[in-house]
Amino acid sequence: MRLRPEYFACALVAWVSGPRLESMKNALIIGASGGIGDAVTQHLRGQGVDVTTLSRAADGFDVGNPASVDTHLERLAGPFDLIFVAVGILAPLWGAPEKALSAIKADDMAHVFAVNAIGPALILRHAARLLPNDARGVVATLSARVGSIGDNKIGGWHSYRASKAALNQIIHGAAIELGRSHKQSVCVALHPGTVATPFTADYAGRHKTVPAPEAAAHLLAVIEDLTPAQSGGFYDYAGQEVPW
Repeated sequence: MRLRPEYFACALVAWVSGPRLESMKNALIIGASGGIGDAVTQHLRGQGVDVTTLSRAADGFDVGNPASVDTHLERLAGPFDLIFVAVGILAPLWGAPEKALSAIKADDMAHVFAVNAIGPALILRHAARLLPNDARGVVATLSARVGSIGDNKIGGWHSYRASKAALNQIIHGAAIELGRSHKQSVCVALHPGTVATPFTADYAGRHKTVPAPEAAAHLLAVIEDLTPAQSGGFYDYAGQEVPW
């Protein structure tokens, strides 16, 4: 999907100024205490959507713990028109993204993969039960452009890049499987841009950042226009397809 700038501008204005969510009644936001997750939650509630939230801070939801994922998601009945997964880390709290291969530590890399790739995979195990069987349902998971192998020109950040590349493959495979039983489902990876949150505060550098509410509006505008034919894809905040 490649939106012309003027089309995207109109879409964003519509999201900010008036409701466009007639088909979206129920949403599940996982990672709702983070900057983007909270902003998406508030935006949807402002549009009249019934939002269920899960987070580590509020609910003890630990995406790195399979038992925690299963316990929390098995309590939910659904169906949800949108499952928005906004979990992820750049590095463990005790570390930082690697600038060189020599900085790679096995335990740190395993922790990043547990949160960024394995955690969403554990969530996706519940997607078929939580999505509508005979209506449009979207699973949107936050990825990152740095997880693109084709777009990697500077190296570094090995654990984060590799975990997001793994996530993208998981999303693509999940879309194929969900499409067999849920013909109207959409399962995608999304790049939100560099969002001004505590998550990026130490690493934004020279990148232009956008406020979390603006990023949420961008992502939801893209989600609104996605079709089942685009399931399994990787898109940025403007609806542009990101190379694998």
